[in-house]
Amino acid sequence: MTANTSNRIIIIDALRGFALAGVCLVHMNEQYIASPPSESLMEVTNTIFDQILGGIIGFFIVGKFFALFSILFGLSFFIQMDAASKRNENYGLRFLWRAFLLFIIGYIHQLFYKGDILTIYAMLTPFLIPFYHIRNKWTLLVAGLFLVSIPRFISFYFLGNESLFGFPSIMDGNSEMNTAYINILKEGTITEVFATNGKQGMLQKIDFQVGLFARFYLTFGYFLIGLWLGKIGLFHHSKEKIPLIKKWLKRSSIFFLIAMAIAAGIFAISPQPVDFSSWLHVLGINVYDWSNIALTAIILCSFILLYYKKRGYRFFTFFESYGRMALTNYVLQSIIGTFLLFGWGIGLIGKLQTIYLIIFALALIILQALISKVWLQKFKYGPLEWLWRSATKGKIQSFRKQTL
Repeated sequence: MTANTSNRIIIIDALRGFALAGVCLVHMNEQYIASPPSESLMEVTNTIFDQILGGIIGFFIVGKFFALFSILFGLSFFIQMDAASKRNENYGLRFLWRAFLLFIIGYIHQLFYKGDILTIYAMLTPFLIPFYHIRNKWTLLVAGLFLVSIPRFISFYFLGNESLFGFPSIMDGNSEMNTAYINILKEGTITEVFATNGKQGMLQKIDFQVGLFARFYLTFGYFLIGLWLGKIGLFHHSKEKIPLIKKWLKRSSIFFLIAMAIAAGIFAISPQPVDFSSWLHVLGINVYDWSNIALTAIILCSFILLYYKKRGYRFFTFFESYGRMALTNYVLQSIIGTFLLFGWGIGLIGKLQTIYLIIFALALIILQALISKVWLQKFKYGPLEWLWRSATKGKIQSFRKQTL
């Protein structure tokens, strides 16, 4: 169940597709604005039912499936570096070039959706390369320092909750800048959206990544966890490691409950409203991030355990082709989602209740998964995967599968 004739580890493809499906649900639910919604944008999704659905997505999916996606990036890095090492190749420089190409793809994606993560992955890649040769215990130690968000406390000490670039608070959905941005998404042409996302959107993303919310540092921690999982061969021998995975699941569940209780307690005694102007607010969001990390581990362990159950295997294999074409599907889902919602397309932003946003997301996931399966019966790679691979190697790669 874990590999096909080309030695591809199928469970990783299925997990990547599953993670990408969660990312699609989150982005569609947030209407691809990658900003706090203004009051006017929330009017149609302000019913109790909408709030319940949004709360479920926020609690179980937001931050967790992105984390899975990031862990798998670190794992893929290890697999590629390890394969090159076995061929006696030094893949470090090639991987840097590969990261540069990913940045270009990501920046084009950024023009459509300012919440793009590919540019961040590309910027973090150079720091990942040295860890391929570092012993596991040191890799885990550094990962731990990033995942407990030590950099967040340093950032808050110097900047407080202020923007690096003098922007209004990222929490203020009704600020003049945020309202103007949402108006551009509602009414602007595609060139106006591109111009805003390409400059202001990029700076706002960096603000979010390296400031109080510390996503940049957490992402690198997840990269290192993925690298470590590759080094210990978890997915090469995942079925044999089920007892270990069950132990991780138990410990993660206990840690999750403890972290949630502590975070709730901290926010209960924190100054109100929570505007992240207090050290207690920062500590609270930090502990809440620990609960996210624990829940990510729970999802990962549960996925592996269910994958080896008959019914679980049937369900999760649906995501295999979707995951093999993750780059193409990730970019395309943003283009389709923004066309559906933004003013340069159909213009449904602010007009759909949460249930309809979820239905659109699920329909898009199913459609992309089915198309990916058909596509990969005829071609070796997805279109962007093929382009990325060809540009990385500096020559056109074989694309169409040979027919017998």
